[in-house]
Amino acid sequence: MIPRSLLRASNAFPRNCPRATPPLRAASQWHAWSIPQRGYASKTEADSKLEELQELYATAKDEFEIAFEETEKKTVYAVDDRVAAQEELQKLKAAFHDAIQNSVPEVGAKIKARVDQRIRELDRAVEAMEEMALKD
Repeated sequence: MIPRSLLRASNAFPRNCPRATPPLRAASQWHAWSIPQRGYASKTEADSKLEELQELYATAKDEFEIAFEETEKKTVYAVDDRVAAQEELQKLKAAFHDAIQNSVPEVGAKIKARVDQRIRELDRAVEAMEEMALKD
């Protein structure tokens, strides 16, 4: 809440408040030199590849979770779901290796550091699910 002593009667805009923004002006009142320019950070190569890998990982993990649930319940859909999980995992691995090999070494190292462990964990989980299915 802004104290009344800081409010001006004409437009209820706090004058003494350093964080306050001025009231909006009509477009004709702005001069080209006075328009504030804001630079946005652009995505780096690593960011875009990591985003793509994150989407593939999310899909592969979802397929794994569905397949695991169906395998536990021993439903008729379990085999097809395990195949779908394997396919999504292979897509993820292929995109991961492609991202590492087709990038400059620094970007490849950054991608590997962020994604490699999660892919290995998912790979082991899919293998364990396949072993569980074979035992039953």
